[in-house]
Parts: sequence; C-alpha cells; structure tokens
Amino acid sequence: MIVQKTVSRSVQTLEHGPFRLREVVHECAVGCRRPDERLVMRRASGSAERLLPGRSVGYDVMDFIGRRRFLDNRQREEIRAELKNDHGIALSTGEISGLARLFLDYVRRLHEACAPRLRRALAQDGGWPMHADATCEDGRGTMLVIIAGWRRWVLGSWKIPTENAEAILACARLMTQRFGEPCAVMRDLGRAMISACDDLVAGLSATIKALGCHSHFLADVGRDLLKPGHDALRDTLRRLKMRGALRTFARDMGRELGGELGTAREGFLDWQQQPESHDLPEGNAGVAVVRGLAQWVFDYAAAEKSRNFPFDRPYLDLYDRGVRARRVVDGWLRTPPEDRRVLRVLRRLGRVLDLLRQEPDLVRVARDLRVRANLFDELRKTLRLSPGAYGRSQPCSKRPMTLLQARAELRNVRAALKRFVASLRKRRPQRGPAQDFREAIDVILDHLKRHGKSLWGHEVRLSAKTGCGVRLVERTNNLCEHFFHAIKHGERRRSGRKNLARDFELLPPESALVQNFNHPDYVAIVCGSLERLPRVFAEMDATERRKRPRQLEADRQEVPVPQPGTETGSLPIIDRRLIRSEDMRRMIDAVIRSRPPRITISGGFGAAATV
Repeated sequence: MIVQKTVSRSVQTLEHGPFRLREVVHECAVGCRRPDERLVMRRASGSAERLLPGRSVGYDVMDFIGRRRFLDNRQREEIRAELKNDHGIALSTGEISGLARLFLDYVRRLHEACAPRLRRALAQDGGWPMHADATCEDGRGTMLVIIAGWRRWVLGSWKIPTENAEAILACARLMTQRFGEPCAVMRDLGRAMISACDDLVAGLSATIKALGCHSHFLADVGRDLLKPGHDALRDTLRRLKMRGALRTFARDMGRELGGELGTAREGFLDWQQQPESHDLPEGNAGVAVVRGLAQWVFDYAAAEKSRNFPFDRPYLDLYDRGVRARRVVDGWLRTPPEDRRVLRVLRRLGRVLDLLRQEPDLVRVARDLRVRANLFDELRKTLRLSPGAYGRSQPCSKRPMTLLQARAELRNVRAALKRFVASLRKRRPQRGPAQDFREAIDVILDHLKRHGKSLWGHEVRLSAKTGCGVRLVERTNNLCEHFFHAIKHGERRRSGRKNLARDFELLPPESALVQNFNHPDYVAIVCGSLERLPRVFAEMDATERRKRPRQLEADRQEVPVPQPGTETGSLPIIDRRLIRSEDMRRMIDAVIRSRPPRITISGGFGAAATV
C-alpha cells in the first residue's frame, strides 16, 4: 500500500467535540481492483467507525438528535442549544432535521436486520398476539401500527391512504413473514379492519382467533344507542341558547356586585356552611347565591369523568342540572325573600330557566335518552369496563391479577353477558307504545349478534416447546390507543399545535419504531444498551460496505415490503403545491386561449350556428 492522498477536514462528535481530522488514504501499489472494479483503498484513521458516511458529524451526534427528537419530543432549537451549550457542537436547524430523518432510516434498517432475533424471542413466549390499529388527524396522515401484545413492541408502522382492507392486509402479511404467525389478532370493529384481519386469519396455517375489542364494541353500541337522542337534545338546547343565557346572567350579576363581589362570595360561603337554614340570605350574599346557582348549571362539564361520548352525555347533564335548578328556584319562590333586590334576581334566573319548558318535546326526548343511557350503563357494568384514560374504556379492576383470576374474570363476564341478553329479551315489549324502548333493546341485540363471536377466545394454549400452559390476550385494544395518544401528546409538545393534521402528514412512520427503545428487552436484543447504539449503526454501514452490490440488493429484496398507495381524495401537501402554483394557472390560461370553446347558438325554426 502506498499513500494516495492526505485529507484534512473539520468534524464534530459527542465523544471528542469539534476538532480537525487528518486522514491518510492508501491505495494498492500495483493497482489491484475489487470485483466491482473499484480501486483497493484503505484509510489509515478509524473515522469510518465514528463519522457518518459523507458527513462531518459522528454517529453519536445523529443518535443524540434522533432520540431527543422522537423520544423526548424536543424542538429543533432546544436540541441545537443543548448541543452548543453541553458539547460545543454548532449545527443549523436544517441539519438537525436532516440528521433526525437519517436516524429514522438507521432505526428501520436495524429493526429489519434484527428481525430474526426478535422472532426467536417472540417464539419463546409462545407466539405473539397481533394488535393492529390506525390513527389520523382530521383525515390526514393515517398511520397504521402493528404491536406485539405481550412484549408491547412495535413490529411495523406504515403510512396508508385510509383505513382500507387492502393496505392493512398487505402490512399484516409482511409482519407474519418477518416475525412468524401470531397466536391471536386483536382489532377494532371497523369494516376495513375486520375484513383485513379475517382474510389474514384465513390464510394462516394455524387456526387462530380474530378478537374484537370490548372497548370499541361498547363504544359502538353506545353511539348507535344514544347518538340520535343526544343530538336532538343538543340541537334543541343550542336553539334555545341556554348556555349563553346563563353565562350572560352570571356576568351581569358579577358586574352588578362590582367591588363588593369578594364580600358577597364570603357571604355565599357562610350560607353554604349553615346545615339547617335553606333560605336565601339578604343583600349581596343572596345575589351571589343566585349567581352561583346559574354558574353551577353551565358548569355541567365538571361532572364528566372521561369527557368522551357515549360514556358521558354532556347535554343530558346540562338539561338535568337546568331542571333541578328550576326546582330550587321554585322552592325559594314559595317563601319569597324579603330583600326585593334578591327577589328580582331570583325571578330573572327563573325566566332564564323557563326556556326548558318552552319546548313540549324536550321532556320526552330527555326521558327516552335517559332510558337508553341506563341500558348502556347496564351493558358497561356487565362487561366490567369503566371510562378510562384518553377517552377509552378499560377493565374495572386496576389491580394486577394472576392468571387464574384473569381466567375467572373472563368466564364471569361472559356468563354475566348471557344473563344480560336473556334479561333484555324478557324485558323487550312485543307491542304497545314502548316503541323506543323496544328499538333500544334491538340495537344492543343486533350488535351482539354481529360481533358476539369475536368477543371471546382470549385464552391461548402454548405449545410443549414453550412449557405448555395458557396465556391471555387483552380484552381491549387500548395498547394501540395509548400508544397513539403518547405519540400525539409528544407531537403537541414539540409543535405547540392542537391540530396535528399537518404534523401527522409529515411524520415519518418509522418514528413509531423509535418508541421500542423504551423497552429494555427490545434494546437488549437489538443493541445491548442505548449507549452502544451509535456503534451498532457504524457496524451496519461497515457490513454493507463489505458486501458485494448484488448480494446487498438480494438482501434488500428478500422480503417484499408492501407499498400501499398514498393517494386519497383529499389534498396532500405535494398535490397542493402543484395545483396552487403559478405555473398551473398559467398552463390553464394558455390552454383556454389556444382552444376557444365551441358554442352552439340555436335560432328560430330549427336553425343553429356554431361559434
């Protein structure tokens, strides 16, 4: 080997900070060439183990940026400031964005390269239950993920046009090829998801169960059961402008009290602490009590636990509070307060609440909705699901259960559901005026008829190789729901935006794979520890450089990656840029000018002329 050239350049790594690197490049003295006709060369320094190919930063810098961006959800300026202050590394925000995207590509390659080892770990567990779900924001940026339920690893993530069966099936089949056949499938009750999972199960060699999420089942029943009545009640209360009238009343009373509002609140507090007397106090304290009653009515949202329909019925709560407040006003008016000012304010609040009595059908709508709500709550208690975090229902028992307790819980829930169905059929009126009650029962029975078979079969029997025994699949698909909530929460923290439509459209699907680094068992398999991740990335590049081009291409085509189309009826960002450009308008005008329209003008007596 002889010296070909000496290269000097400025580089930056977390290990050494910014420094000047001097490399000596050697080549074969007799001009030997590799099979691909490249000259045999060797660099004297170990820069390839630390620096990214074609860049002046190290693998550790890219790893630092990627984990800060997708695990800690830091903004670019935050990452830039931390690199500058703690490590003396100066990078632009654009370079930080580029390195973050490059980090995702390395994570995807590492995940695919470690698929055989991950597959063996899943097989040692007795298989893996597939949890599949998709999410989007305002119909844009639909992301599909498939998670191994027992390990909670994200095995795959993709951007798909919509939640359609063809795209879901292609991604699910790729996961079975790469990680083995699942022992069960947990999915929601969407038509596309049901069709895709049924087709997947039909094509597998083993007989497994496609399970329906109990949480989604309960929510679907609740929407079909309560939405018509709740929408009618909502439209009526909005037309009456109930909330606006109550807020106006409370604001006017606050302005009337003015500087005495603090003293009036103290009198309000003293009145609340009197256990025997229920009469209104006099003066400012009485006005504050009436004002507080109005505020209590339009503060109905505070009583909601999950703030998610159909588990909470906000407009039914508003109506109930308004009716109760009107009864309180009537009780006070039976023995009118002697203070004429308090009496005037009380009568004004009564006139505001009288809006509920102006609609003759309002009482019937609220009564029917309450009957349906009671049926829904009865079904929820039968399934032993309670409103939980992120607006999703979850099993009532929050304490960890043993396997025997969990199996007994499943049997008890199934037996309770059978008794509930028998009770519904017994209570269902065959004829008569109770038509709404009959239709409500039919809604529940229809859902049970369509989805009842998919609600059971959570016990998975393990093979002799894995120690026999039984393992349970979760009753809900909340694993995916909580995962999506965490991603959206992190994106809101990073962007500061409530609506994530644009962020989700630009968010690469590989960002979901980064969340696997939160699981120590996954980290131990793919890289040993997070501190070794930059070194593993460097070894991946070194391995690919040693491979022949044909072998490398064969490795990449070993497992066909599904490419679901990303075209939808909406306007993606790239299409918006095309159709809103000045060139688009210019081309349209040019075509119109070059080819004027042919207009046929009809005259009298059947004559016609073409212009």
